[in-house]
Amino acid sequence: MQVITWAEVDRLGRQDVPIPELSDGQVLVRVSRAGICGSDLAILRGQHARARTGTILGHEFAGTVAESRSDQAPPVGTQVAVRPLIACADRGTVPPCRACASGNSHVCRSLGLYGVDEPGGLAEFVAVRAAALHPVRQDVAPELVALAEPLAVAVHAVSRSGLSGGESVAVYGGGPIGLFTALVARHRGAADVVIVEPNGWRRGVAESYGFPVLDAGPGTPAAIRDRTSGDGADLVFDSAGHPSVARQLTEAARIQGTIVIVGVYKSPPEVDLRTVNFAEHRLIGTRVYSRDDFAAAVRLIEDDALGLSGLPVTTFPAAESARAFAAAGKGEGSVKVLIDPSVSGGAR
Repeated sequence: MQVITWAEVDRLGRQDVPIPELSDGQVLVRVSRAGICGSDLAILRGQHARARTGTILGHEFAGTVAESRSDQAPPVGTQVAVRPLIACADRGTVPPCRACASGNSHVCRSLGLYGVDEPGGLAEFVAVRAAALHPVRQDVAPELVALAEPLAVAVHAVSRSGLSGGESVAVYGGGPIGLFTALVARHRGAADVVIVEPNGWRRGVAESYGFPVLDAGPGTPAAIRDRTSGDGADLVFDSAGHPSVARQLTEAARIQGTIVIVGVYKSPPEVDLRTVNFAEHRLIGTRVYSRDDFAAAVRLIEDDALGLSGLPVTTFPAAESARAFAAAGKGEGSVKVLIDPSVSGGAR
């Protein structure tokens, strides 16, 4: 089978390898689509701490069950989204870490990922643990199924925020995670959701989904306060992970408001913790998603509850993976870039 690997800094590899042989409890998935994430771009640039050359990339992927050695797996032919987290409990560690033992394996002390720590979905076939599979209706387009992983990040962030309905929300960052966070917040009853995004193309996509969009700059917190009777937003989501955003979060949130960190910072940023004290802000961290969050994301996709069927998505064949990564790095033209490992030819 054909696979796409990280060959060296700024270079992908494409090679033939044997189809994986299954161990007990594993399922062979024929991959239909795999998404390119910011962390994949970081791996390509040599900026990911755990990735090693030769790694088969791809942690956002979907496909169909081709073979199984588990009585817990869906039947052969079932379309599935793959939850790519690998916790110590999945590896059979005894005793498991405290997070896994308490049912919070998504913050496992030694959390890993398919596509980083084990072979990922940029391949015609991938072997995964049966527990990683989430069945999806057969009539759902594979381009949508492949969005389950990033959508689950947004579902988890909104769930962690405590949103109950009627709140004002500001989302910094209009990329896939930021847009999905805004969509989930609105779907769950937020009264007003504004997105902050400097990229003109991404601003246009957010506006096409009916969101007011603010440009990023020193005046952004004041613009958020203007929308909220001078108070600031009830909930502020940082999906950008940029130092300039970190400095604004406490200005954008109202007194006793909630700040949710969704984007992952590459180094510790400056945050005004004095204002966190004086305004009694709630500062909440998030990491990936729970199994329930992933299942909720699948349901949203099956129902097209967020209108993701209209999302600008581009699919490249595996033979053009370098072009796909370049397109994903531009941050415009497509909200999500996907690769179909099973075909050759031009993007479509």
